[in-house]
Amino acid sequence: MLPFDSAHRRDHGRAVTLADLRKEYSLAGLAEADLAREPFRQFEKWFQEAEAAKLPEPNAMLLATAGADGRPSARTVLLKGLDGRGFVFYTNYESRKGRELATNPRATLVFPWFPIERQVIIEGAVTKVAREESEAYFATRPRASQLAAWVSQQSALVPARSVLEEGYKAVERRHEGQAVPMPPHWGGWRVVPETVEFWQGRRSRLHDRLRYRRQQDGWTVERLAP
Repeated sequence: MLPFDSAHRRDHGRAVTLADLRKEYSLAGLAEADLAREPFRQFEKWFQEAEAAKLPEPNAMLLATAGADGRPSARTVLLKGLDGRGFVFYTNYESRKGRELATNPRATLVFPWFPIERQVIIEGAVTKVAREESEAYFATRPRASQLAAWVSQQSALVPARSVLEEGYKAVERRHEGQAVPMPPHWGGWRVVPETVEFWQGRRSRLHDRLRYRRQQDGWTVERLAP
């Protein structure tokens, strides 16, 4: 394995390689007896602890999707809703993720809470959020974000940033003195979990991985090898 450029990273005069980048996890463990009866309550508990630890944007999550050709893609989005139905985020339906979810309505979410040595991994089917619910959320967004939703053709090629800035000014003038409506191409997606894995780092890479799996009569909990 090639080392990093020694000018960029050295440890006591020695070039640091990728193999050297290793951390021992030791903050906590996770036993079956620690878990709530269903994953939504367990997620809320861990989320509150992530907030208490002052993690930056604890609601940031990796969203992985795939197109009809099976080619995967991933990006970071923000969790904006959670209840017994699933995990909600909002986006442009005509973006790459929107097109992929329309064709292949399945997704994986990952919450990478590295400072507290935890991850949550959610897999499931995806459905569109009702327009009324999306409009209610859109109304709570800052006005600048509402205007930007009209300007950006998300994932499309842009010849220059000035095109975005000029488009923003035009939309701003168009809606001056009035409420900004939600664009027809914008709204929410709900990931309906089939499995929810809670990952807790442990010493010697013997991590705790407890996974809820949905069954007809509720949820079952399984321990996975690290």
